[in-house]
Amino acid sequence: MSASRRSGATDELGPDEPEPPERDGADLLAALLDGMDAALCAFDAHGVVTHWNREAERILGWSAAEAVGRQGFAGWAVRSADAEEVETRLLSAMHAPGRQVHEFALLTKDGGRVLVRTQSAAVRGPDGKPAGVYCAFSEVHAQIDLERSIALSEALFEDASWGVVLVDADLRPAVVNAHAARALGTGRTSVLGRPLGDLLSQGVEELESALTHVLAEGAPPAPAEIWVSVRTPDGARRRCWRSGFVRLASPLAEEPVPLGVGWLFQDVTEAKQTEQEASLLRFRTNQLHRAARAAAECEDPAEAATVHLDFALAGFADHALIDRLAPGAVADADAETATPVRLIRFAATPSGAPGPSRLDTLAGLPVRYGEGHPALQSVERAGSVRAAAGAAAAEKAAAWAQERQWPADTVHALCTVLRSRGRTLGVVTFLRGGGRSAFERFDIAYAEDVAAHIAMALDLAEVTKES
Repeated sequence: MSASRRSGATDELGPDEPEPPERDGADLLAALLDGMDAALCAFDAHGVVTHWNREAERILGWSAAEAVGRQGFAGWAVRSADAEEVETRLLSAMHAPGRQVHEFALLTKDGGRVLVRTQSAAVRGPDGKPAGVYCAFSEVHAQIDLERSIALSEALFEDASWGVVLVDADLRPAVVNAHAARALGTGRTSVLGRPLGDLLSQGVEELESALTHVLAEGAPPAPAEIWVSVRTPDGARRRCWRSGFVRLASPLAEEPVPLGVGWLFQDVTEAKQTEQEASLLRFRTNQLHRAARAAAECEDPAEAATVHLDFALAGFADHALIDRLAPGAVADADAETATPVRLIRFAATPSGAPGPSRLDTLAGLPVRYGEGHPALQSVERAGSVRAAAGAAAAEKAAAWAQERQWPADTVHALCTVLRSRGRTLGVVTFLRGGGRSAFERFDIAYAEDVAAHIAMALDLAEVTKES
């Protein structure tokens, strides 16, 4: 009945129109309780059950009709031996501030036992005095599962020994753990919302492609190894991250709504570099063995030297040169008869086109190396010398190479002395172009092995010539 009809002021609805049914406060409360996802019940001041919602029915199996009006849980929802203790603990909430949390076992209608966690609080009457207790309870295993999920999330973002990044649907970091922040070279908050391209100079396309795939298709079946270059104040830092991905969807939506991607990664750079070095070492050892077998078939020792050079170039350098010490020159700086070092071109790989090394036809003409040239330094030190154009522009790098009598595309060089039977015979120079990395210490050992074989061939060529 409308407020106007009850007051008698007007009759707008007409005399024959039915009046809407009234719902008192108890009906509204029951509807609210039944709509809750938590199990709820209530007791009056004497411990009599006054309310029992559908979730409580689901957990214990007792219907509201069977539960409401009973004195506590004794004899039906708890064991008789536990009834007094349970009732005391529940009703104690009437005289305690805030909520009281307890755990105990309840009985289901079919005789089973369920361990529950309860939260109880007092219900106050109009006069402010305790009028009863309401109690919310849930199965403990469900609560424990939730707590474990929360604990796992916190552990992943605080204590995990691998990087964890939550990337939103726009492929921007939304949450970053401490390990990931260190790996990205930034703080946990400063990275949020920034494009991945601001953090990585290389590898960002591959990473974004993987994230996009996960958003559309789901997680890949196995981790992926992604090489990236991380931007740092000291320059780019090359790293290899073994990455796993999971698609995140809202658990509250009826249909999956993508929230982003969980990206977990571990730095495996050292392991991958060790693996690559081991593979490279096997390849280079095999090349040395093949070169030795091919050189053994050469009648001319000088030709054998170029065979060693050709085999060494595969996967190692773009060009190579062999310069011999000029006749009569003594490279040992401690010798009394030491003379300025002069080198004569012996063999070289063709520049600008692939092909085998060839002996130089202009025999006897010294190479015009300037003072401090890496090849001269190698001979003087009886060791290996590395040189590089650095980050110079292309024109400056070309001028740098031409000044040293090397092909114009040279950016990195490694000069290694040729020694046999305690004598210096010359120097072998390996050259790399701009598309390749600089020579490392690992490369020096291989260059010196190659130089030893070339020196033996050159020494044999001298003996053969003298005889």
